[in-house]
Amino acid sequence: MRLSIVILIVCFGAFLHQVNAQKNDSTLLYKQKVLESIEVDMLMSYYTQDGTHSAVGGGVGTEELSDGTPAIVVKVPLNADDVLTFDVGISAYTSASSSNINPFNTGASQGEDEDEDEYEDNYSVSSNGPTGSPWVASSGASRSDVLAAGHISYAHQSDDRNFIWGLNGDVSNEYDYTSIGFGGQIARLFNDKNTEVGLKGQVYLDTWRPIYPTELHEYERYGSNFLNQGYFSGVDVLNLNGAVTDLYHPDDFSSISDGKRNSYSMSLSFSQILSKRFQASVFLDFIQQSGLLSTPYHRMYFADKEDYFVGQATDIPNYTSPTNRSVFHLADDIERMPDTRFKMPVGARMNYYISNTFVIRSYYRYYQDDWGMDGHTMEVELPVRLFQGFSVTPTFRYYTQTEVDYFAGYEQHFSTEQYYTSDYDLASFNSNQYGLGLSYTDIFTKLHVSKFGMKNIWTKFSHYDRSDGLSANIISFGVRFVMD
Repeated sequence: MRLSIVILIVCFGAFLHQVNAQKNDSTLLYKQKVLESIEVDMLMSYYTQDGTHSAVGGGVGTEELSDGTPAIVVKVPLNADDVLTFDVGISAYTSASSSNINPFNTGASQGEDEDEDEYEDNYSVSSNGPTGSPWVASSGASRSDVLAAGHISYAHQSDDRNFIWGLNGDVSNEYDYTSIGFGGQIARLFNDKNTEVGLKGQVYLDTWRPIYPTELHEYERYGSNFLNQGYFSGVDVLNLNGAVTDLYHPDDFSSISDGKRNSYSMSLSFSQILSKRFQASVFLDFIQQSGLLSTPYHRMYFADKEDYFVGQATDIPNYTSPTNRSVFHLADDIERMPDTRFKMPVGARMNYYISNTFVIRSYYRYYQDDWGMDGHTMEVELPVRLFQGFSVTPTFRYYTQTEVDYFAGYEQHFSTEQYYTSDYDLASFNSNQYGLGLSYTDIFTKLHVSKFGMKNIWTKFSHYDRSDGLSANIISFGVRFVMD
């Protein structure tokens, strides 16, 4: 199916290109085209990570995840001034953390509703009843998912190439989330194109289809008698001492009534060529979000509430250790956050041409929002041209942030608080990322696939370490073809 879509996009683009090429042939005055011919980028990345602070487990548990992301980008010159771009791709991931939305090794909500599939798991019941652990991946429906995304944009440049405007649209969908976006941009060049001022705007209208942790889903479905129905029928709930009890009632939980999330952003940019070797740019972004800004399946545990578990009592004392393989802590509530958030990043880029061999690119960004987070990003790249179109690019990126006002770790929040999260992405940390890229450019496009010549091929590997124990690796690959 995806291959068919790609073929249609390329054929449609070729048709438009030929029609407009004929139109341009009658133009009396020569004008340099914005894009000479159709370009096709084939992209692929593979990402893996692991850590010890699963947000699904309320700040405890494995964060193991793998994600493959193939994509294709097709740029079509409609005429000398206009370019249409199509971008389609998928993100297919497997997550040990999100698999524990239902962490138990028996079926949950074995009922009559087809929508209950998210809460169903393997029906292999151990002799001692169901078990689960934040350190062990479950095999339920939430273990993996596929996000499909599409983007289309149109850009026009004036005859003198000093004014640019464009429009774009986006759509993406996965099991529990849909996003629709649209936006536009304008840019003006001055001073013999040495100065550029730009303005961009974007709107995203998103919708959650909330999925809740199994125990809270069952409480919502059956009410105060939920321990005798659905999944919990015949399942022993244990207290902190390992004794069977029927006192678990997550009364702090209530379901979400509105799953809308809207985001509005505006970006101002200024770029200046300061000399033949030196270029600098600055930007300022304003981002306003509203709606459901928390994640419905992130568990919360309160310090002022009793603890209840499902699984083997012997693992309760070492619950927060990876040696726990058979018991899971039942949630008190889900993550709750304010329904508005204002973000304001500001940053700068500086590129310096040292010689025909070396170029240095640097980047800095300061981030601030009204949830109390401040962040600093510093990045440097050193592209090195080798020989015959080859170049190698080492990169380094440093990031640090403060925690939001509503963060606390596992069992450190209180039920009297209005907002709370144990998502370590919103905690205080710093990180380092090291990367190395290799690329080859052939301006003569000697290698051909049908009517397309290969213009560029590249690959990059990066390693990421975070101070809270999260580590990740990503390898990405891309190849660009140009139509003859």
